[in-house]
Amino acid sequence: MRIAFVTDAWFPQENGVVRVLSTLIERLKRLGHEILLIEPGQFTTLPCPTYPEIRLALGASGAIGKQLDDFAPEALHLPTEGPLGWAARAFALKRGWPFTTAYHSKFPEYIQARTGLPLSWLYAPVRKFHQPSSGVLCPSPSVYRELAQRGFVHLREWTHGVDTQVFRPQPKDFLDLPRPIHMYVGRVTVEKNLPAFLALDLPGSKLVVGSGPARKGLMRIYPQAHFRIAHGDVELSRYFASADVFVFPSLTDTFGLVMLEALASGVPVAAFPVTGPVDVLGDSGVGFLDWDLALAAKQALSIDPERCRAHALTFSWDRVAEQFLDFLAPIQQVPVRRCA
Repeated sequence: MRIAFVTDAWFPQENGVVRVLSTLIERLKRLGHEILLIEPGQFTTLPCPTYPEIRLALGASGAIGKQLDDFAPEALHLPTEGPLGWAARAFALKRGWPFTTAYHSKFPEYIQARTGLPLSWLYAPVRKFHQPSSGVLCPSPSVYRELAQRGFVHLREWTHGVDTQVFRPQPKDFLDLPRPIHMYVGRVTVEKNLPAFLALDLPGSKLVVGSGPARKGLMRIYPQAHFRIAHGDVELSRYFASADVFVFPSLTDTFGLVMLEALASGVPVAAFPVTGPVDVLGDSGVGFLDWDLALAAKQALSIDPERCRAHALTFSWDRVAEQFLDFLAPIQQVPVRRCA
């Protein structure tokens, strides 16, 4: 099948959306599908306000239309609500093509954290973007319910996977820090709620692995914490495996793929009882959820690492790809008349 992806999230961005999309596309290619990827690196871009690591493409409408017409996709997927997603959405509606979308990130909550604007205002354009979608892929049951309550339609429960060959138990001597080591891995941004972790009174060490616009400020405010940046998945996997507890303080993630990567590394999770952690952990017993995050972290220390690994093994990327293919909306191509 010829499948076109038009995404505003792609390398060199480092986030869960890019990891999910890149892994999914790689699996689809392995299955023999032909992929067209349209991403910001193909266009002139400007930095996103307050989040310069994300580049927003400009003036892409004509080029997107030409690429899609030339490729003649049998299915079209729009995983992001940025400029490229909107341009591809407009082109698909003009052509009469069905398409699927995905709800990977709680952008209304992210914007509210920066501006204080009401969520009802911020959800309106996001809901409009997804309105004509044949299937809005939701990464968890909790996100499905939340979007349904906000008036979204054509919702589909999806899931995410983890590469259990890369992320696996390894010797813990990679880090020479006082134990227990309480670790967060991911983007260092305001919406990740990192002060809720860094301000905790915990024994041992607190370690943040990742980059982002809030990193320098947090390093000044919390000098007792340790901050590192991993270079590539091999090094990242060693960080994960060296932790004793993975602390996930976010209140706004739709899933939280890093929790699966920690579990696959044999590391239990401590988090708040919110969307994302509730869906990843469920009743598996591989982590603790509590509004007292310090208590959750201390309780998680007693969890068997083998139990964490076993739970992560149930999240297969092959299953993710199969679900994705089932959700796609076939396009009946009609030859486009072109002027001589």
